[in-house]
Amino acid sequence: MHTNVNDLFDNMWAKYLTVTPSAEKIHALLGEGNGKDVINDHIALRTFNIEKVNLDKLAQHFLSLGYKDGGDYDFEAKKLKAKHFEHPDPTQPKVFISELLVEEFSENTQRIIKELVDQIDASSVTADNFLYSGTQWQISSNDYKVLLEESEYAAWMAAWGYIPNHFTVSVNQLTKYETLESVNQTLKDEGFVLNTSGGEIKGSPEVLLEQSSTMADKATVPFTDGDELVPSCFYEFAKRYEVLPGTLYSGFVAASADKIFESTNVKG
Repeated sequence: MHTNVNDLFDNMWAKYLTVTPSAEKIHALLGEGNGKDVINDHIALRTFNIEKVNLDKLAQHFLSLGYKDGGDYDFEAKKLKAKHFEHPDPTQPKVFISELLVEEFSENTQRIIKELVDQIDASSVTADNFLYSGTQWQISSNDYKVLLEESEYAAWMAAWGYIPNHFTVSVNQLTKYETLESVNQTLKDEGFVLNTSGGEIKGSPEVLLEQSSTMADKATVPFTDGDELVPSCFYEFAKRYEVLPGTLYSGFVAASADKIFESTNVKG
């Protein structure tokens, strides 16, 4: 596992950009001074609740770097659980990790997912590069489509594996923008497509967090029976409000996160 938190995030960012070219363009669009004011609020990772690769296994990479458990979240309709983690240094990004409750799906979906996880060498899960290693399995486009019928999340995992599905711009830190509305307008003016599920802005000042996101880029996945273009990763934007004078809210709002997941949806 990494011993330097900055190295871990730098490597995850590099991997993320390989399938999310829009993020580099947005970074340049919103930033001032070579983008030094584009600060990463948080990243999100996905996994399955199978012991070899469950949420706790992914979290260990961050706990070993000083991160602490920050809260638990349930997404019953999507059959997911999640946790977020925070570093004692508030300038370090927060981490949101979710896991699919595999046992709540059909036997066929469970079989496909277990076959994917069986292809992972258990020792690789603790390797430095695991969180940006992508897929460590092979899958057919047919099996991908079977998963897609039951769970957009499962299909995304099958296609992309271990890579942050998004980074997040801290709107609070931007020099040129004070509101999430102004960020969204700039993105739309430049032709970027926003996730409108639950509205362009999820959350409100009353719940201390506003979020928006692009719809995921598309990138080529080499399935065993041919290449296909499928949704990859997206960019999120977060505006946090003070929970106490001088202290920004550091958690997440489950109702908003539920809609943010849909940024990687294939189907409308």
